[in-house]
Amino acid sequence: MRSSDQGHLALVGTTASGKSQLALELARRDPTIELVSVDSMQVYRGMDIGTAKPTPAEQAEVRHHLIDLADPWEDFTVTRFQAAFRATLADIEARGRRALLVGGTGLYLRAVVDDLTIPGRFPDARAELEAEADTAALFRRLEELDPLAATRMEPTNRRRIVRALEVSLGSGQPFSSFGPGLETYPPSRFQLLGIELPADTVAARIAARYAEQLAAGFVEEVRRLAAEPRGLSPTARQALGYRELLAHVEEGADLDEMVALAVTRTRKFARRQRAWFRRDPRIEWFPADDPRELLDSLVSRLPRS
Repeated sequence: MRSSDQGHLALVGTTASGKSQLALELARRDPTIELVSVDSMQVYRGMDIGTAKPTPAEQAEVRHHLIDLADPWEDFTVTRFQAAFRATLADIEARGRRALLVGGTGLYLRAVVDDLTIPGRFPDARAELEAEADTAALFRRLEELDPLAATRMEPTNRRRIVRALEVSLGSGQPFSSFGPGLETYPPSRFQLLGIELPADTVAARIAARYAEQLAAGFVEEVRRLAAEPRGLSPTARQALGYRELLAHVEEGADLDEMVALAVTRTRKFARRQRAWFRRDPRIEWFPADDPRELLDSLVSRLPRS
């Protein structure tokens, strides 16, 4: 049976949009579904509270995939995620099941839904870039070399800036030119569904979720991670919430100020997520004002076995 015949789906939306709970409810309604996380930070073991990872009880009730793939000191890559996804999808299909992808990491989603060609590594170019301490200077350099890539990332996101420059310098081609192109949206074997919420609702949910995570022990989780002798990889350290709480744990920054900063940054991230997904014409959007009506609408889109 071909992938396109098996009714695989992807449920997308901004952070704090409720997509994970909706995906769980969909899997409860349809026992042929298994959930596949498309989240660049849920791949890390021990980063549970701050990534809103499914609980052990939820994972026991419905089969989840691509969670806890790496230790937090490892530099996990989209290429590694892509390879793990291919193996997971083959396993799901071999058992006659179907996948429901759920997550908000846009690049990871495109990498697996569209089977993107991921550019290689260029250690020499990267070493030169890492030697430059001024992230703003690196961003200006990226704006000159690859203006399109520069528009797709924050000027402060050093990890992504260095990667884009590494590829542009090492390959001699703009980072934005690799693969079929992120501006191209070919026919997909996945049915793409999106949850739509007003920006102010998402903003309020983000603040409320941080309050819940702090009450659940988020600071203690970050403290345990910071105490690990092998440290945290640059990728893991950039995770929203963790980045700010690490400043509190390691540098003594005021906790309330760091939480407020995390809320602000996460709201900005949600706006970028919304813009990213809105560019994809293949996504069918569903308003989320009424959770029950939303669930019924999504259930009606489930392919029949």
